[in-house]
Amino acid sequence: MTLAPWRSPLARALHRNRSRPYSRYLQLATLRADGRPANRTVVFRGFLPESDRLIFVTDTRSNKVVSLGDAPAAEACWYFTQTREQFRLGGTLTLVTAATVEETLQVARHHAWQALSDNARQQFTWPHPGQPHIADGFDTPHPDPTAPLDGFALLLLNPDQVDHLELRGSPQNRWIYLRQENSLVDVMVRDQPKGVIAAPSWRAIVVNP
Repeated sequence: MTLAPWRSPLARALHRNRSRPYSRYLQLATLRADGRPANRTVVFRGFLPESDRLIFVTDTRSNKVVSLGDAPAAEACWYFTQTREQFRLGGTLTLVTAATVEETLQVARHHAWQALSDNARQQFTWPHPGQPHIADGFDTPHPDPTAPLDGFALLLLNPDQVDHLELRGSPQNRWIYLRQENSLVDVMVRDQPKGVIAAPSWRAIVVNP
């Protein structure tokens, strides 16, 4: 698979900001059922293998999951303080739960669960998020580290537009990447000669900051 062209500058930003643990935190905005925006901080958990989809984890009882059925559109905003760069990634969200049939997505869900700390996994055993506080409801045992609880889910952000802004320099630098669906691209198919098929590609545009 050919990675999207914005992956390289994003990987470079992650590498250059790796000394700052919060560089893996970003803001994810979605729409509530009533049309009002909702924003929260999430942790970047990597990319789904063989794709450009970003992985986050969530509790299926959370408000953001409830609103996904009506409005899967989302935008992530990522600011790197060391290099003074901003990435805005707009696209759609896919929820991967215990009921998801696709095997590759279930494998990714299991890997994400196993990569969590014991304390992070324990949070999925706590009382319902957003409900009135229960003082003695948080003394729960650590769950099995190998098998995710039913309430554990992945959120996959599939970007179709990425806005990259470098704030250093004068003037500043800015690029917009737009995904072009069903574009004709040259590919090498195993055991077949090189041919042309329909596949997503990206257009990069240099714009004013």
